[in-house]
Amino acid sequence: MKGEGVNLVAICLAAVTLPAEGKQLKRQFYKKMNTCVNAEAFVKHQVQLWWAKDKSITAKLLKLLYADCLVNGCDASILLEGPGTEKKAPQNRRLDGFALIDNIKRTVESRCPLVVSCADILNLAVRDALHLAGAPSYPVLLGRRDGKDSRATWVDLPPPSISWEKGVDYFKSKGLDEQDYATLLGAHTMGKAHCSSIYDRLYNWGNTKKPDPSMSKALLEKLRKQCPKVVVPKKDPTVFLTEKNGEQYRFTNNYYSNVLTQDSVLRADQELLYGYNTSQLVLEYAGSFEQLRRQFSLSISRLGGLKVLTGTDGEIRESCRFRNATEILH
Repeated sequence: MKGEGVNLVAICLAAVTLPAEGKQLKRQFYKKMNTCVNAEAFVKHQVQLWWAKDKSITAKLLKLLYADCLVNGCDASILLEGPGTEKKAPQNRRLDGFALIDNIKRTVESRCPLVVSCADILNLAVRDALHLAGAPSYPVLLGRRDGKDSRATWVDLPPPSISWEKGVDYFKSKGLDEQDYATLLGAHTMGKAHCSSIYDRLYNWGNTKKPDPSMSKALLEKLRKQCPKVVVPKKDPTVFLTEKNGEQYRFTNNYYSNVLTQDSVLRADQELLYGYNTSQLVLEYAGSFEQLRRQFSLSISRLGGLKVLTGTDGEIRESCRFRNATEILH
């Protein structure tokens, strides 16, 4: 219908431009500045080596990027160690992938000391891991610098049961939009969820002592076998977010097909059907993997441009886990 097309076009136009801060980033920044010509190749090689032995690294890196950029901008603050840091916040206690970033940083530092930021390394590593999983290899704009502060009090990541209205509002508050929200949730085509995050959907939705009615009966029965009602102390099993992909950790559009058949593990994913524009995007992506591939590249680039530090702001860390003892400017 004519009106439907106008709405989606408006969203698409908004979702192809970088946030204001991100416009200061440049393609092949280190090559053009002649400061680390092979920086991107160094990152790519290390990601390939890791992915060959652990394909789950794609999902882990995506979570790191999400946790970094949506909290206080893409400044690698999620990588900082110490009490009261973002890494120590309850929402981030299960993040992984730090060891690969450390490996990449050591490799890059041995060749180009104090030049390539941890923030740029994380964005490049996500791009390369996604490509290995089946996503297109998109250009990553570079020139980010690392933040000097990381506070757990900043962490406001939404819960897995968030409604589509609140999810979209959250993204808009960060500088993204409705299409970015529906598109980036597609990362849930890979990875796992802990049973504790869906226990309410399986056994006590809205304190009714009944399951979430938006979940298909087939999925409910399957998940209840994997996530028993009686939880063993200190054990929290995991389930694949998109079982069809499972241990292959492939980037596909199966996630959106699951949303349509009410087979989403997380309520936040199933909620996409309740928004007019997000439901239309679900239909579009479920029907066209190529459309999803193109838009995902744009939306993740927009995510990577949020509140970046450039020029002489921030620092270039020697170790991604710690601030430099003294400030080094480049």
